[in-house]
Amino acid sequence: MLRFLPLFLILAACSGTALRYPVPVPEITETVSIRYSTVEVRDVSLPSYAAAEEIQIQRADGALVSSADALWADAPEREVSLALSRNLAALTNARVANEPWPFDGFPDARVEVRIEDMLAMESGAFRLTGQYFVAPSRGRGDRSDYFQILIPYDPDGGIAAIGAARAAALLQLSETIARDGLR
Repeated sequence: MLRFLPLFLILAACSGTALRYPVPVPEITETVSIRYSTVEVRDVSLPSYAAAEEIQIQRADGALVSSADALWADAPEREVSLALSRNLAALTNARVANEPWPFDGFPDARVEVRIEDMLAMESGAFRLTGQYFVAPSRGRGDRSDYFQILIPYDPDGGIAAIGAARAAALLQLSETIARDGLR
């Protein structure tokens, strides 16, 4: 059962406004060498439930539950795209930016991510699955691969624990893209 859900719903109901929860920025301590000096991250494609501001939790019976009183602080497509860009820049020391490319010229490569599943399960795991694509501007070397990431979290930690698990899943995806897709 969602032990934290009633408490945050009560708090939100008392305040009269929805509570907004930011996704924390993970600390990045490693670097990954890649073959590109500039990389554009395309806007991420999310399933409709994950693109909504409401924080979704999957119950054991498979149903997704949410409340209009508990929202992500930023639009999910924007937040995920910016997180991947920030993570890739920190991991690779390359010039990385979201589309549209804000610099002169063209990026050396483009990264596109299509997320199939992005949600917290009430059992205490955050699941992120989908496919990424890397397209160099010149020559060959297109790459793509599927990803399946599962990050544990403490259900008693509430929305903050879900946000931290989401940030960890996006960092793990960024590491995978850097190591396998941008090499």
